[in-house]
Amino acid sequence: MRRFTTACVAVLAAATALSAAPAQAQGGRHALGLENCTATACHFDVAPGTYDVRVLLGGQDAASTSVSGETRRALLSETATEAGKPLARSFTVNVRTPEGEPTGVEGTAGLDLVLGGSAPALADIRVTSAVGRHTRQIFLVGDSTVCDQPGAPYTGWGQQLPQYLRKGLSVANYADSGESTVTYLATPALFPTVQPLIRRHDLVLIQLAHNDKTTDEPTYRANLEALVAGVRAQGGEPVLVTPIVRRWFNTDGTLNNNTALLVNGLGVDHPAVIRSVAAAEDVPLIDLTAKTKSVVESLGVEGSKALYLYNEKRDNTHTSVHGATVYAGLVRDELVARHLVPAGLVRVG
Repeated sequence: MRRFTTACVAVLAAATALSAAPAQAQGGRHALGLENCTATACHFDVAPGTYDVRVLLGGQDAASTSVSGETRRALLSETATEAGKPLARSFTVNVRTPEGEPTGVEGTAGLDLVLGGSAPALADIRVTSAVGRHTRQIFLVGDSTVCDQPGAPYTGWGQQLPQYLRKGLSVANYADSGESTVTYLATPALFPTVQPLIRRHDLVLIQLAHNDKTTDEPTYRANLEALVAGVRAQGGEPVLVTPIVRRWFNTDGTLNNNTALLVNGLGVDHPAVIRSVAAAEDVPLIDLTAKTKSVVESLGVEGSKALYLYNEKRDNTHTSVHGATVYAGLVRDELVARHLVPAGLVRVG
């Protein structure tokens, strides 16, 4: 996984080197701790699954610490601590193989965490299995604007979503670059792999449109219906998500054009079809097209460049870390507003 260079961390002496033989977390009964950490990172030799992580941030000096993990996932946003006043924070993390995009490289086995922030400090950490606990998965079905992007500066909004969730909610991001509704249903590593993993009451957020450039409307509609039915067959709760807009302005400063609003070359208005299927199938809808359109237009031609990779890549489709974080925040807000997750299980900052 990608490593970050950070300032020295105030940690216990036992955390200065990796244990030669890290203990295994078995059935949530044994907690793994600082013996699995160095000054800037932790590695836990655990099997694929879902794990609760409790960190104690801070130390003798004032500090400011963030936690990321696996394939560049934001797990805990930067948190300031006063000198001598450590803060405890908890989150739940999904460990899987491949650890990022389903059709990508396997990545590093186990759970890898990286400490970041302007002055990171980790006083303690405990990792336990969440098996048998009341943990709810949020599965993500999507494309490159959603996925756990392996390399900076590309960042999917699903990659930033975990930092907004507390212990008891875990993001299992199965979005994959370049996928359409057609390929997501047909590729063995995608929906055929995801569907059996869905448990009763798990949420499955579906955002597929950017790559359905040659998909006609009847096929697109049928594919969305098939995804919804497949989730429900497992007892899961599907949520349809309209795609994030492309940063493609008209001369009047609006995004009211086919490129920005994801209308393909056949005239298929993807957001409109998604809204229609959501209504017909009684599926909750997160209208991310409308939400992101409002944000981009409010920032204008210049201000909105920072949301996307325009400055780095002249890319008006894929988001920067900043843009992905803003858009993940919109998703978080909608999950709470539509009573899909309890307000008490999300972080507002």
